[in-house]
Amino acid sequence: MKTILKQGIMLLGAVAMTTYASAQDNTATPEPFAKGAYRTWSFGVIGGVMTPSVFIGGKNDFSNSELGAGYGGYLKKQLTHNFGIQGDFFRGTLKADNSTGTAPVGSPYKSFETEIKWGGTLSAVYNIANFNILSRQSYVTPYISAGAGLMGYRPTTTDLANAESTLNGGENIHELVVPVGVGLKFMVARGVNIDLGYKMNFVDTDNLDGYRRGESADKFSYGYAGLEFALGNKAKPQLAFANPAAILEKNYIAKYDALKAELDANKNDPAMADKVNKLSSDADGDGVSDFYDKCPNTPAGVAVDGAGCPLPVSKTIVQKPVTYIISEEDKKVVADAIKNLEFDLAKATIRSTSFATLDKVADLISSKNLSLKLAGHTDSQGSDAYNMKLSKERAESVKAYLVSKGVNASRIEATGYGESQPIDTNATAKGRQNNRRVEFTLFN
Repeated sequence: MKTILKQGIMLLGAVAMTTYASAQDNTATPEPFAKGAYRTWSFGVIGGVMTPSVFIGGKNDFSNSELGAGYGGYLKKQLTHNFGIQGDFFRGTLKADNSTGTAPVGSPYKSFETEIKWGGTLSAVYNIANFNILSRQSYVTPYISAGAGLMGYRPTTTDLANAESTLNGGENIHELVVPVGVGLKFMVARGVNIDLGYKMNFVDTDNLDGYRRGESADKFSYGYAGLEFALGNKAKPQLAFANPAAILEKNYIAKYDALKAELDANKNDPAMADKVNKLSSDADGDGVSDFYDKCPNTPAGVAVDGAGCPLPVSKTIVQKPVTYIISEEDKKVVADAIKNLEFDLAKATIRSTSFATLDKVADLISSKNLSLKLAGHTDSQGSDAYNMKLSKERAESVKAYLVSKGVNASRIEATGYGESQPIDTNATAKGRQNNRRVEFTLFN
């Protein structure tokens, strides 16, 4: 089996190399995003080998994995230059035994063979080469794929006494399968590709090999080679092999060559020569050729539009800032707020009796765009650190209340001075009460 597989891969590689040159197509290509300009449907037939082990996750419940045959086909819809949806169908055989290596401890089986009666999956396929849109390569495309599906299979085990048995009474077992694959496609002719790939298939159960040994799920791999055929109009290229950047470049070069050829053919025509001279000359040096310049002889240094005409000069209007003069009535609003401001004992919590006059201060600041400085003070009772902290918290509490009423926070400065700036003696109760205060200072 291994020899046949190697010979098949070598044959496909030789076909790819010898037909590469015949796949070159120098004819004009459609625009890269033109609707209906490409062939987007294709189907493929593949065949290869299956084995109950994968590169990621190792073997199942037998020590020696063997090669079994696998075959199938697929139908693919290419949605963009590098992304497509593919439906796969496959069948095959999985085999393994415990003749070499270290068999699982306590295994009651000598070998197994599982017939995959049918399998169907739906996968997303990404063409890796087209992720780099500047690549000029359009005839070899690596890809990755991942998807999910369902398969039906029948495992047969042989125990240590050479007795065979089947799970599920010989009926097919149906389980979820998740395929993850990589591959490489070669365009060998217009609409014909060689498809080489490898898939790791993860089954949502532990009975694929007929031996339920633990909770770990079984898996198998499928290495394949095949041919893909594009469906549709043979004159259209395949979207999967189209390179947007290379197509744009090719089409623009073709248009440039056609225009150059037309100019060369008419270079002796006086009318054409006059147009060429106007296109290449700029007498007033404004950056617009004389052929398109609707305002010739523009003075040097003047900014112009696409037609060569001077751009209008905008006038900058400077608005003088308006300064609001704080009135006596405004000062009275602030004085009332100071007079009525009360806090809970030894706390920064404002009492509800203060809200009405504070609301008027908030409205004044917002309506007349004023700023406010809040300075918190305490008496001398308590430590310096405690008094400094309490005075700062009370000033911040007033600021937070005004901000909650719609005042811009950047318009209010809150500072605490503790007991450092008394306005009365701290020797009497009335003096200490006067010293416990939050001062309001309005300014523009």
